[in-house]
Amino acid sequence: MDLQRLTESVRSFEAEAHVIFGAHEAAPSRVVVLSETYEQLGLLSISQDELMRQALRCVEHELFRAAHVMAWAAFIDHFEEQLAVDGIKAVAAARPKWPTTSIEDLRESVPERQLIEVGRDVGLLTKNDVKALIGLLNKRNECAHPSAYDPALNETLGYVSELLQRIKKLANRSIKIPSSNVVTAQTR
Repeated sequence: MDLQRLTESVRSFEAEAHVIFGAHEAAPSRVVVLSETYEQLGLLSISQDELMRQALRCVEHELFRAAHVMAWAAFIDHFEEQLAVDGIKAVAAARPKWPTTSIEDLRESVPERQLIEVGRDVGLLTKNDVKALIGLLNKRNECAHPSAYDPALNETLGYVSELLQRIKKLANRSIKIPSSNVVTAQTR
């Protein structure tokens, strides 16, 4: 058997082993299944991709709290970019008192919870999305700050998976300038 065929056989064996072991609830091989799902998701920027890869590496090394923090960082960066896709015009219309000259202004001065809430006003999120994302933000906060919350493998994989699914959903939505702030010819 030549080296190339041997290498292919070993890779095939490894892939099958991960599928078999991944079926067991606490098996670290479940991370491989998640990373395969992640590989199919091409919606992230280079920096978001790196943040999500760091989250997956944290899971592999059983650093579950850190994995929550890194996965959230990837998600919120993607979400903020979605908010800014129109040059932040819709956000400025929805929140005229916010500093909206750039996405960096928003990141520096507006709490993430408020950014999520404005996501509904500009059409990126539904009421249920907002509630779910605030729950995910709270989980991230529990992991980023001293708390009794100590997530295990299953909770962490579920958290990362949910954020990835929400990124996919965001990609299919577009910003809408809130109608209450749009000046029409009749109101002039």
